[in-house]
Amino acid sequence: MIAMTLAQIADIVGGELADISAADAAATRVTGTVEFDSRAVTDGGLFIALPGARSDGHDFAATAVAAGAVAVLAARPVGVPAIVVTPRTDAATDAGASVLEYDTDGSGAAVLAALARLAAAVAAELVAGGLTIVGITGSSGKTSTKDLVAAVLAPLGEVVAPPGSFNNELGTPWTMLRAGEDTDYLVLEMSARHPGNIAALASIAPPSIGVVLNVGTAHLGEFGSREAIARTKAELPQAVPSSGVVILNADDDAVAGMAEQTAARVVRVSRSPGADVWAGPVALDEVARPHFTMHAGGVETDISLAVHGEHQVSNALCAAAVALECGASGAQVATALAGAGPVSQHRMNVSTREDGVTVIDDAYNANPDSMLAGLKSLAWMARQGTEPRRSWAVLGEMAELGDDAISEHDRVGRLAVRLDVSRLIVVGTGRSMSAMHHGAVMEGSWGGEATMVDDADAALELLRAELREGDVVLVKASNAAGLGKLAEALVAS
Repeated sequence: MIAMTLAQIADIVGGELADISAADAAATRVTGTVEFDSRAVTDGGLFIALPGARSDGHDFAATAVAAGAVAVLAARPVGVPAIVVTPRTDAATDAGASVLEYDTDGSGAAVLAALARLAAAVAAELVAGGLTIVGITGSSGKTSTKDLVAAVLAPLGEVVAPPGSFNNELGTPWTMLRAGEDTDYLVLEMSARHPGNIAALASIAPPSIGVVLNVGTAHLGEFGSREAIARTKAELPQAVPSSGVVILNADDDAVAGMAEQTAARVVRVSRSPGADVWAGPVALDEVARPHFTMHAGGVETDISLAVHGEHQVSNALCAAAVALECGASGAQVATALAGAGPVSQHRMNVSTREDGVTVIDDAYNANPDSMLAGLKSLAWMARQGTEPRRSWAVLGEMAELGDDAISEHDRVGRLAVRLDVSRLIVVGTGRSMSAMHHGAVMEGSWGGEATMVDDADAALELLRAELREGDVVLVKASNAAGLGKLAEALVAS
């Protein structure tokens, strides 16, 4: 974050000073990081007091100041220097409320809205100084693409990108405030659970480059239809100005149609000829890392990816298009992508143990499209070598599918059988997971290949008892299913 006095910040966010004089606020500067976790506070930082599901950040204000914070952004006086904001009705507050569902009195939304105003002010100053903001959205692949974009931009200048999937009304301003005067590129995921969310995020950190990956069925329970999801994803290209660039995955019809909804110049990427940036035939190595020829501007470039799964090709093409727009050469892109392995935890992280068991840890997120991609990668890896290897799919619930939850879980169970997965372990006993197990059985899993277990501990116990040397295991679910620790335990076994 650029250095600011407490008086300047209070003016930007519309807050009142508490437990500090006006003179001291004018002389005290925030020179460190902005944090909502008191354990992460650095000297000269600003602590953001937010209510949590189990605790309230206001209770840790004194601890944060003792750790080096110069002040607290809070909804009430906290006994140490603070900028106090109160609930108010505006777009930022409404957007923030969707994140803090446990915020009963509106205090968290008020603080979150103030954080958004501070981030927007910093963004405006940094953009005027030359910062390029890249916004990425899509139903799946945002985090993987964000990591790839950060990798291909790194040779061109200083890059700031969020850790993991920090992509909502808290993560976007927090990441924005990591940028400083030396930052050349800010790469942001922009997620949504309701219409208007992406527009709100884009107002905080206005992108000059927007990337739309796909329109799937993630969060279908929240939106009601794929058409509603598409309208919300379109808020990103709509936010990019005419001087900017929108990169669209033309292989998705809903995304391709967004070319008519932006004033910006459009760059199309595709797995087929005819797009601005496209990939020739794709080959996969023994652990499903893609290799292909990238065509862009009349130049052909051989690309070998360090990430796993054929679905990563579209993500890599979008990342390459961003870098090319920022001045990178095809050779620079190829070198960066060849070294850009998985960064964020539990997202297609592939490890092979000493006993030859390969674990595909994709336990952070799941929707019907990403489940298919994960199962295809599992099936591919199991077929490599002189003899086929046994494949295991350890699958948990896909969240937020609404009325389609039963049919989509049934479909995933059937897909596992059609892809000839050796063993399916369905983790959980709710209706959705029963549907997944039922789908596998009805598709032809009659010999006990499909098994239901109560929880991750039971799945781990079964795997430890039955895994053999050389087996391949996919662990995948929405994050709420808690299968990440199971994957970590398998890798450590």
